[in-house]
Amino acid sequence: MGCEFSRLCSCCCCCIIEPNGVIAKSHDVEKEEADEASDLPSFHEFSIEQLKMATSGFAVENIVSEHGEKAPNVVYKGKLQNQRQVAIKRFNRSAWPDSRQFLDEARAVGQLRNPRLANLLGCCCEGDERLLVAEFMPHETLAKHLFHWETQPMKWAMRLRVALYLAEALEYCTSKGRALYHDLNAYRIVFDDDANPRLSCFGLMKNSRDGKSYSTNLAFTPPEYLRTGRVTPESVMYSFGTLLLDLLSGKHIPPSHALDLIRDRNLEMLTDSCLEGQFSNDEGTELVRLASRCLQYEPRERPNPKSLVSALVPLQKETEPSHVLMGITQGGGGAAMPLTPLGEACLRMDLTAIHEILENLAYKDDEGATAELSFHMWTNQMQDTLNSKKKGDVAFRHKEFKTAIDYYTQFIDVGTMISPTVYARRSLSYLMNDMPDEALNDAIQIQVISPIWHIASYLQAAALFSLKRENEAQIALKEGSVLEEKNNIT
Repeated sequence: MGCEFSRLCSCCCCCIIEPNGVIAKSHDVEKEEADEASDLPSFHEFSIEQLKMATSGFAVENIVSEHGEKAPNVVYKGKLQNQRQVAIKRFNRSAWPDSRQFLDEARAVGQLRNPRLANLLGCCCEGDERLLVAEFMPHETLAKHLFHWETQPMKWAMRLRVALYLAEALEYCTSKGRALYHDLNAYRIVFDDDANPRLSCFGLMKNSRDGKSYSTNLAFTPPEYLRTGRVTPESVMYSFGTLLLDLLSGKHIPPSHALDLIRDRNLEMLTDSCLEGQFSNDEGTELVRLASRCLQYEPRERPNPKSLVSALVPLQKETEPSHVLMGITQGGGGAAMPLTPLGEACLRMDLTAIHEILENLAYKDDEGATAELSFHMWTNQMQDTLNSKKKGDVAFRHKEFKTAIDYYTQFIDVGTMISPTVYARRSLSYLMNDMPDEALNDAIQIQVISPIWHIASYLQAAALFSLKRENEAQIALKEGSVLEEKNNIT
């Protein structure tokens, strides 16, 4: 591709080759990096309560990836109060016993900002809790798209782009003094809103006490790690070589077996049959050559990230955006679905229509709350609590919203029962009384109690529209539509 590459669209324009052969960043990439840095907040230390709120109390429904008993660290999808979606990695309690080491590592990684990374936004270090907060990538992992695809195999041009973007991520990290990456594999590469591949920042953290730098099969582990138990920059290059094999073959082939095929010039056995006709012999040969160099037994004979970028840039011939190559609708979730009456009412900020819809809904917790109460001893306090809810419901029905707030607050403050219905009605009552901050807090509380109930997202959208936070409101509105659609299907 060479000089032609500098004229391509910004989705894949990352470097230009100068006359002396030196790889330099194009103005487009410098702008992309600047935009990435300006769009992201600075590193932040969260409280455990904030992250509980963001994940609806670490609800099972929000788990997006999970490891086995050897490394029981769970990653959750979460949503911060400003509506930013995040990935939250929660370590098991025996990990990172030294809180100072954990904070120092997280702060150092949190200084990195690059469009090739799923960047670290913050952490939490309270008591035994150790959590990392990163950008959320909605289009899953390379492993999913490469090994477990459902609709279409990954195209050759996209595989080359993955290789280049990953090399650029490693080059950036190396330039910032973070050359070590632990257990680089296809699960560490994730895809953003535009379906561009990014390297997860989680692997940049140094080892915790109970963790290992490589959790994969020993057949994929750098030979020097087996001897010393230590990761070096050259070990990362070995893992990059295994990823090149993954991209070429569409399978997770042990390096020793792949090298045997390469030595026997049996490249047909090594190449994914789904790629037939998509690339030239020269392109395939070059990728095999790079993989072989990365998989050299002697670490000093392996290339560095900068030379990998130099070798991969000329292979980039495709100008289509990543989401087109991947067959993914841009914007994270398929075509926009039409809004239901409740969604439309929230978009228009038609509070009267929202009230009418909420009044006609069959609330999930009404019957359950009464049934639960029947098992309690009927004390005067319990009877008063139930009466507060009933009086609040009557006031809400008759649009006496200030009175409804008072009665629902009495019910909530007693704390005997937790009712998403009451929070929903009080949230709308706050909106009717021009108290959007209080309404938003109640809507968030609904999501903590009932993570998949669409009413929570819709009421958040209404409160955010009232607060003039348009972008965040649109995100909440879309989330409500998705959840309502799922609820209707089930």
